[in-house]
Amino acid sequence: MTMNATIETAPDEGAVSRRLTILLAAACGMVAANIYYAQPLIGPISTALGLSHDAAGLIVTMTQVGYGVGLLLIVPLGDLVENRTLICSVIGLGAAALLAAACATQALPFLVAALFIGLGSVAVQIIIPYAAHLAPAATRGRVVGNVSTGLMLGIMLARPVSSFLTSIASWHAVFSGLTVLMIALAGVLWRTLPKRMPVVRLHYLQLLGSMPHLVRTTPVLRRRALYQAFLFGAFSLFWTVTPLLLASPAFGLSQRGIALFALAGVAGAVAAPIAGRIADRGYSRGATRAAMLLVAAAFLITHIGAAGSTLNLACLVIAAIAIDFGVQGNVVLGFRTIFALGPEHRSRLNGLYMATFFTAGAAGSALGGFAFAHGGWTLASSIGFALPAAALIYAAFE
Repeated sequence: MTMNATIETAPDEGAVSRRLTILLAAACGMVAANIYYAQPLIGPISTALGLSHDAAGLIVTMTQVGYGVGLLLIVPLGDLVENRTLICSVIGLGAAALLAAACATQALPFLVAALFIGLGSVAVQIIIPYAAHLAPAATRGRVVGNVSTGLMLGIMLARPVSSFLTSIASWHAVFSGLTVLMIALAGVLWRTLPKRMPVVRLHYLQLLGSMPHLVRTTPVLRRRALYQAFLFGAFSLFWTVTPLLLASPAFGLSQRGIALFALAGVAGAVAAPIAGRIADRGYSRGATRAAMLLVAAAFLITHIGAAGSTLNLACLVIAAIAIDFGVQGNVVLGFRTIFALGPEHRSRLNGLYMATFFTAGAAGSALGGFAFAHGGWTLASSIGFALPAAALIYAAFE
């Protein structure tokens, strides 16, 4: 395909080339990572900006709030605006926000920049429906799973990469480098992606106005969104609190040690293509429950061994892999289900799906920081366990 091609209907089996799939996966990873680079750095960033421990969670929460707003106000434009232009423009917004974060020396400017980093990062949720549109129905789960693998790798590599770079330079340098990366990525995508002009003929306000109707009339969307909300809230809580736990006197890990811990979560990326293939074969229901059980069990095993012991650290690593595996697998199962509901509102459905569980993620980050400050890992992990347990109870009534 060339950049002058215009995609209006789902192409045949050979239309999604390996090269294009790899490019879309890489783009998803690089853009999605922007939401998570600050997560393991909340300690040094909050210290530099003068934020208290109670308020440190806002560093992650503001990015996720911006992401949630973008999911509702920007992602639906994928059903209305030419997709290549929209993707590159939103990535450009993220680049400007990253530059502002790199230059911030006070809390308020950084938190505002974090909000806009979240807004710019929603480009990934325009890319995923775009990939689904390119794929034929029989292999849509596989294609979305493969593209989502890049997203998952970006999310999971962001934490160790930012920790490592901060240990040898500074967190300011991390955000400066990301600015350059996003500008380069937008240029490559502009030159490479085929155009895709949606067939929906609505005004922007009509497009937004149609979204409550989609929520009311699409029970499968509501259910899949709530499943993932419970799991993603637990995921965000875990990855917000564990850097604080590992840096505490019980473990005393350095920034590099925390980076190595975060690297363990990369193993969970294999869940995305596996889940996509399972969904194509019609086994989403059982796989969803298995993901919930895996996440719940992960929080329980973090209490094996004395706090700070080698055994306890090993159990935390296993828990990190299990949580990432369960959460990433479940999100792909949800993608496959809602993308089968129709191409004409695919971006709006995706925006609603993602906004629901990223709101839960923002709440999980904020709640995790507060719980750890007032009740340590015991309280934080109890909340983390309760979330997938609630999802299992809800799933029992499907």
